[in-house]
Amino acid sequence: MAEKITQTAGREQLGDFAPLFAHLNDDVLFGEVWNEQAIDTKTKCIVTVVSLMASGITDSSLLYHLQNAKAHGVTKAEIAAIITHATMYTGWPKGWAVFRLAKDVWNDATSADEPLSEKDRYQRTIFFPIGEPNPYGKYFTGQSYLAPLSTVQVPLFNVTFEPGCRNFWHIHNAKSGGGQMLVCVGGRGWYQEEGKTAVELLPGSVVNIPVGVKHWHGAAKDSWFSHLALEVPCEDASTTWCEEVSDTEYGRVE
Repeated sequence: MAEKITQTAGREQLGDFAPLFAHLNDDVLFGEVWNEQAIDTKTKCIVTVVSLMASGITDSSLLYHLQNAKAHGVTKAEIAAIITHATMYTGWPKGWAVFRLAKDVWNDATSADEPLSEKDRYQRTIFFPIGEPNPYGKYFTGQSYLAPLSTVQVPLFNVTFEPGCRNFWHIHNAKSGGGQMLVCVGGRGWYQEEGKTAVELLPGSVVNIPVGVKHWHGAAKDSWFSHLALEVPCEDASTTWCEEVSDTEYGRVE
């Protein structure tokens, strides 16, 4: 008889905040669905990895299920073939992103005494470099990073936020033209304009920020997040930095 799958993460992380969700995660998803006998656990692992890949989920959730797939007998050759096959249907960028995680999980040469840092692990999920600590860090709550991708024609930067990091409320100003565009390239984050509901950001999300609009953006509590920042051509550009996004304000978006 197959080993029974059990899970307690729901109750440990959300038991007090969302007990019904915790019950559904631990008792229904992992307690019943994962222990259903029509297909074996190895097959369930493969189906789950492909489903997350197709949805563009390349954060810690996918990493967990890749590790689970390896633990239940999926070999390096099999996972390579699975990801390659799925890439033909889900898209090339998703294939690259998943391979970056899988290569580490199935890398037997990786020393257990020298595990990859969270930053290095996240770097393997995105195309663009994370860069160095953000020189504008004084306007951020938490740690952020900045990687200049282009400084000619249209300035282009990759901005990366550690989990829970967000910038202060701020406003882009210009005499004419101006504003900013965000193109999300990794992880999960949030964008909010003053007086409006926060918008969840995932890879592929595009945000157009007009001149004169007070706003903030940053990572979700439980995920790294990266976006490309493009400054719209303008005359006399400036940024007005305002107050921090309080823990209370930030907590409402999750």
